[in-house]
Amino acid sequence: MSELGQGVFWLSALIAVVGALCTVASRRPLRAAFGLLVHIVGLAAILLTLQAHLLAVLQLLIYAGAVVVLFIFVIMLIGPDAEAPMRARGWGVRALNFSLMAVAVLAIAAPLASHDEPWVAVEDCRGQPSSECRPFGGVAAVGSALFREAIVPFELVGLLLVVAVVGALAIAQSKAKATKTSAAAKPIPSTTGLSTASTLASEEG
Repeated sequence: MSELGQGVFWLSALIAVVGALCTVASRRPLRAAFGLLVHIVGLAAILLTLQAHLLAVLQLLIYAGAVVVLFIFVIMLIGPDAEAPMRARGWGVRALNFSLMAVAVLAIAAPLASHDEPWVAVEDCRGQPSSECRPFGGVAAVGSALFREAIVPFELVGLLLVVAVVGALAIAQSKAKATKTSAAAKPIPSTTGLSTASTLASEEG
């Protein structure tokens, strides 16, 4: 990677970190959503510097174009000025939260630090069909990872989503039927007494 590419990479990483901090530190939901959008754009820029064009496009289309828009839509329904309630937390709880996050970050970073595969420069891979030079974020690489190496987990996740959709539809239909049944079983108030009282009042008048 060239010096310009390194600069763009670190600038994108800084933008992603700032967006993540704004997301978790903002008390207003709308500001947190915009912080998440900045974080997603920073991640997409990082993927572009790593020659993962397909992953960058998917990051923008799915997360920035769908998930963040959904978050903003829900936030506008509940009110953009809503704030999270203040909760008094002691230093012990904060220290425990920080320790858990540090352990999680180290657990993720440790396998990456021990990764000893040789670095392959993208500029040296032009015209070479070897597997080492294949862009890991391209269409061919993502398709191969999904439909060859990870075909069983991919199909299981798809089956799980189908079961979840069918279960949601079944629950919604059962609730609708229960509502209709309770509405049908509810007694209709009689109007005989009202008509009798109005008749007596007219006769007395």
